[in-house]
Amino acid sequence: MTTKFRTDVSIDKIKDYLMSRIDTSSPVEVEKVGRYLKHVEMYRRMERTVKKEGVSTNVKNGNQEYIKSHPLLNEMNKVNSSIINIEKTFNFIDEDDDAKPKFTASDLI
Repeated sequence: MTTKFRTDVSIDKIKDYLMSRIDTSSPVEVEKVGRYLKHVEMYRRMERTVKKEGVSTNVKNGNQEYIKSHPLLNEMNKVNSSIINIEKTFNFIDEDDDAKPKFTASDLI
C-alpha cells in the first residue's frame, strides 16, 4: 500500500522560508518572493481547474468530433517555467558563510 505524499505546502510556509533565506532589506529580492508566490498561487488555481474538469476536453466542430488536451495544461507549463526561472535568480544568504556567495572569480574562467 502506498501513502499519498503531500506536496502542497502552504503559501505562508513558502513565504516564511524564502524570506528567511534572502536579504529582506533588498526590495528586489522581496519583490521576487512576491512574484514567486503569485505564480505558485496561479499554478495551483489552474491545477485545481484541470483536476475538476479533466486533462482532456471533447471538441465538436461541425461533423467532426475529437479530444484535445485541456488548454490550461500549456499555461501551467509556462507558469511552471516562470517559477523555476524566478527560483534561479534568488540570492540566498548562506548562514554558514556570513552571506557570502558560494562562488569565486575563478568559477567564471
